[in-house]
Amino acid sequence: MLSLSRISKSFEVKDGVYQAVDSVTLEVEKGSIHGIIGASGAGKSTLLRLINLLERPDEGSVILNGREMTVLPEKLLRQERQKIGMIFQQFNLVANVSVSRNVSIPLELAGVPKRERTERVEECLRFVGLADKAGQYPAQLSGGQRQRVAIARALANHPGLLLCDEPTSSLDPATTTEILGVLKHINEKLGVTIVIVTHEMDVVKRLCSHVSVMEDGRIVDTFSRADGEFLPAASSSGSYREQILGKAREDYA
Repeated sequence: MLSLSRISKSFEVKDGVYQAVDSVTLEVEKGSIHGIIGASGAGKSTLLRLINLLERPDEGSVILNGREMTVLPEKLLRQERQKIGMIFQQFNLVANVSVSRNVSIPLELAGVPKRERTERVEECLRFVGLADKAGQYPAQLSGGQRQRVAIARALANHPGLLLCDEPTSSLDPATTTEILGVLKHINEKLGVTIVIVTHEMDVVKRLCSHVSVMEDGRIVDTFSRADGEFLPAASSSGSYREQILGKAREDYA
């Protein structure tokens, strides 16, 4: 489905060069929910932007469904990017247009005819449970409802891959549970592969089938539910693997 090979990205900063992502290689299985967890500044969000080429890697390759994305000309890249949905922490909705228009925007950009747009918007809003909010505006909605609108918008172009950048970090626990349920429903019912960046251990335990740990721009560990149950942590100390699986790396040697 998705293959990253030795991708790197650096940025010029006041004191020199900041290496945000450092030679990351990663395989994401089709139909999986793959979590990328790590502390703030680990490079998680930059890695997500490299996957859909919102940031161009300095080196390395991004292969999606067998197609090398990093060598595509801009026009073809825009077409391929339409097959990738994106959900952000801050929703990124347009405040002065309705819920239905927000969901319609990617369809308009893709040149979808009006009748098809209308039908698809209604379908997406029904899927996330907001069919009755189509005529309202973002300011009239709760945080959880706004994130549902953002999810509906991300689904509009029938993506095979959904990228989620800290989608629950600004939500309360009850709303987080609702949004995780929506994402799980998308994965199970639509077969959409999901890559979710988070610093929240509980999100990984409740949602993800596979996990990669980032530190200082590198992937330092990757594991899956096949390695064991995603058990609650016995303590707040120890590695991410220990906290998520309840077992240390050495247990798999």
